[in-house]
Amino acid sequence: MKRTDGGGRLALAAAGVTVLLWASAFVAIRSAGTSYSPGALALGRLLAGSLVLGAVSLVRREGLPPRAAWPGIAVSGVLWFGVYMAVLNWGEREVDAGTAAMVVNVGPILIALLGARLLGEGLPRGLFAGLGVAFAGAVVVGVSLSGDGHASVLGVLLCLLAAVSYACGVVGQKPALRHASALQVTTFGCLIGAATCLPFAGVLVSEASHAPPAATLNMVYLGVFPTAAAFTTWAFALARTSAGRLGATTYAVPVLVVALSWLFLDEIPRPLTLAGGALCLAGVALSRRPRTPTRLPAAPEHAAEPERLDAPEPEPASALAAASVPGPAPDSALTHVPLSADEPAPAPARTPASAPAPVSGVECGRASEAAFEGALEVASALEVASSPERAAEVASAPEVVD
Repeated sequence: MKRTDGGGRLALAAAGVTVLLWASAFVAIRSAGTSYSPGALALGRLLAGSLVLGAVSLVRREGLPPRAAWPGIAVSGVLWFGVYMAVLNWGEREVDAGTAAMVVNVGPILIALLGARLLGEGLPRGLFAGLGVAFAGAVVVGVSLSGDGHASVLGVLLCLLAAVSYACGVVGQKPALRHASALQVTTFGCLIGAATCLPFAGVLVSEASHAPPAATLNMVYLGVFPTAAAFTTWAFALARTSAGRLGATTYAVPVLVVALSWLFLDEIPRPLTLAGGALCLAGVALSRRPRTPTRLPAAPEHAAEPERLDAPEPEPASALAAASVPGPAPDSALTHVPLSADEPAPAPARTPASAPAPVSGVECGRASEAAFEGALEVASALEVASSPERAAEVASAPEVVD
């Protein structure tokens, strides 16, 4: 469904900020990763992010999230903030960039599948096709950046674990955003992730004492911007769109990584890298294309009414012809008999015209007989009126009671 309201535009802008900051994280990790081990780097990044998010929450007086939001916050905090950041840093040291891109970028596909299964979001064909195209582009970018092409089984398993943790964390975070704000979900998720990585606290203290300031500053940058800011804008966008469609936008990260490396590290991209980036962007655009609604055929203006089963059958032509035979005169015209010749005969009363009702053959015969008897009575009345002797005889005759 196409979002044209202000909330939809803000969600798209928030997703763009997230993707840009996450792309910058790969450039910062290259510097900090030379002085910090994977677990220590993840813990230092989460601690810096927790401090910033906690301070902002206190200023805004966010308070504690509702009880209904805690399961989703806990799932995203442990799996996404904690496990994902640690094992991804570790796995990328064991495999080349192409293998890491191929395995880790399974995450958005898993998000779409889990979102359709657990969140009831559905899996439109455009989204699925866009994920496939973008995934192919991410693999091409990773292969073009690979060096000697080394990969170990441990590194592949770690990257796969990172992809699964990322997908489960996103799907678990979505229901929590129905009950808590994006800042609350991100703040407490980051705190839970930092608690998950506390076993690396001793290593972090030891390595921080020997690390150069540039590496430590990059670790702090990772905590403030790609973690605190980017995860908050991500949660804001996730609360306003589907998990599958938002996950597909992360395929734009490899393209931005190549662009930022070109700008800040003077790494000129190869033609194969540019081709992979074009596939990534095409896949993201395809996945975010709105679904075309199905148009139903318009009903005709004057649709024929269905035939009624209980409609009366048409009468035969003989019955319709018999209906035109006039019936007997009204009773008032027959009961009043004039007693003298001077009194005129009353005119028969008129009855309102009405449509003749269909009659049967028997009723038609009865109607003819009644009409004949009525005519005889009228003739007899005229005879009495014309003869005084006949009128006196009729007047003196006793009344017969039936």
